[in-house]
Amino acid sequence: MSLTDDGVRGFVSAQQVAERAGVSRSAVSRAFTPGASVSPETREKVMRAAAELGYQVNDLARGLLANRSRLVGLVATRPEVGFRAHLVAALTAALIRRGNLPFLINTGSSAAELEAAQAALFGYRAEATIILSGSPPASFVELARRNGQRLISIGRSEPGCDHVKVDNEVAAREAARLFLARGLTRLGLAGSASGTPSIVEREQAFLDEARRFGAQVAAARGADSDYAGGQQAAQALFATVERPQAVFCVNDLIAFGVMDAARYRFGLRVPQDIAVIGFDDIPEASWDAYRLSTFRQDPAEIAVHTVAHLDRRLASPAAEPSTTRLKAVFVERASMPVPPSLPANRPSAE
Repeated sequence: MSLTDDGVRGFVSAQQVAERAGVSRSAVSRAFTPGASVSPETREKVMRAAAELGYQVNDLARGLLANRSRLVGLVATRPEVGFRAHLVAALTAALIRRGNLPFLINTGSSAAELEAAQAALFGYRAEATIILSGSPPASFVELARRNGQRLISIGRSEPGCDHVKVDNEVAAREAARLFLARGLTRLGLAGSASGTPSIVEREQAFLDEARRFGAQVAAARGADSDYAGGQQAAQALFATVERPQAVFCVNDLIAFGVMDAARYRFGLRVPQDIAVIGFDDIPEASWDAYRLSTFRQDPAEIAVHTVAHLDRRLASPAAEPSTTRLKAVFVERASMPVPPSLPANRPSAE
């Protein structure tokens, strides 16, 4: 920082570096441009002066001159909640390593907040936009496309986008078979009225697989995909005469709500009275309070594939959209009962 004419601290300029080094302003620019023509002696003078002054290149201005901002927008609703928070952290780290400047757009929950988010995203001419599952509405995506945005979608399907998806259907069907293989035939589904694409896929696949094997299934949905939603779903599932023996929860936050309601409201033991499987494997799932069996989504893996899609899209802007589909791996902990030997007429979890 340096003092401006009015006494306010401002960023050190390239001109100040040039004056300190005794070179031209253009020489400073060339010294910080990879591959540009500049003598070793001049480069050394510039770098020494820059270090003494604390100068940093204005990447935003440089990007605008080159018509490439290096900004990448991350669009999410409630980015602080559950798995989404860990995914945002992994994406920002991966983008920074790539040399991008990620900026988070929270679409909010009202029309005014959504309009402000749109203005922020399109006003800065981002190099690309990454859209997280469940947000924003399709109209936002279409507007981004009309503005020439390169779009990468995580966990949802949008025309004209590159996609990174976790195979929700395969995992949810496996959850049903895991319960059945352990002799649990009265099953529950703890879902969410939010109806995001990933949630819907998990709910439908679990219900289809359980009913395919003749299991009795009760479904309950909380108002949202969070701890309170899990408590709401548990109230509906456990306040019945024939409560479920096992519950598949469409994410870990819901599973935590279900488990705590089972223990503290209904006096049920986990897993002796009620088995529980979640989805996401957020860090809290391994805590002693829960020790939740769940399907793992790896935020770092998703981020790596997202950046790979970004690289391909920038290299070949006219290429057809592509999709990467990742497996959610089952992580068994203490919320599932010890498996018995499998009778011949029971489906295997394999």
